[in-house]
Amino acid sequence: MKKLILAALVLVGLTCQAQQKEEKETVVVITTSMGTIKAKLYNDTPLHRDNFIKLVNEGWYNGSPFHRVINQFMIQGGQNADGRLDPGYTVPAEFKSNHFHKKGALAAARQGDQVNPKKASSGSQFYIVQGKVYDDKALDMFESRMGKVFSAKERQAYQTAGGTPFLDGEYTVFGEVTEGLEVVDKIAAVKTGRMDVPVDPVTIISVTIEK
Repeated sequence: MKKLILAALVLVGLTCQAQQKEEKETVVVITTSMGTIKAKLYNDTPLHRDNFIKLVNEGWYNGSPFHRVINQFMIQGGQNADGRLDPGYTVPAEFKSNHFHKKGALAAARQGDQVNPKKASSGSQFYIVQGKVYDDKALDMFESRMGKVFSAKERQAYQTAGGTPFLDGEYTVFGEVTEGLEVVDKIAAVKTGRMDVPVDPVTIISVTIEK
């Protein structure tokens, strides 16, 4: 009997270890000319997660710029250092109701609905949400326009940390910043010129996978 109990406990322990290993989220370290940002990639958006990891391993983002910056909205990067805007393919949309555009959300940019009705993501273009805080009245207006109802969790996030609620359901959110939101704020505040390009370049020095 004792042997059976011991075997059962060992099996439970191994199962828990396997689940923890399976559920562990990949963390990427984005080292920029203005500081370091860490972000985790969600496991339930595997197409975006795996594509981002592939590009990181290839060094795609190293030496590339944050080429579009809008204060109280987002900072966007993703083109290659040699000027290529994307790797020549798209990633199917992976919309999840539990992932939304709160401050620090990591999401994929894409072409407009006119040429991209399925809302497929760019193969490499991404943005990090800065956004701003919204009150109940503004969120009610967005609900009416978007035909959706924000959850209590979403409302709390948009009313405290802030975000860009009007992008929900339009662009795939596949991760979130875990460290370095102050760096996002710093980048978002830089002076920009034509087409929201920073006057003084903000460079992604490297993106690596945290071991």
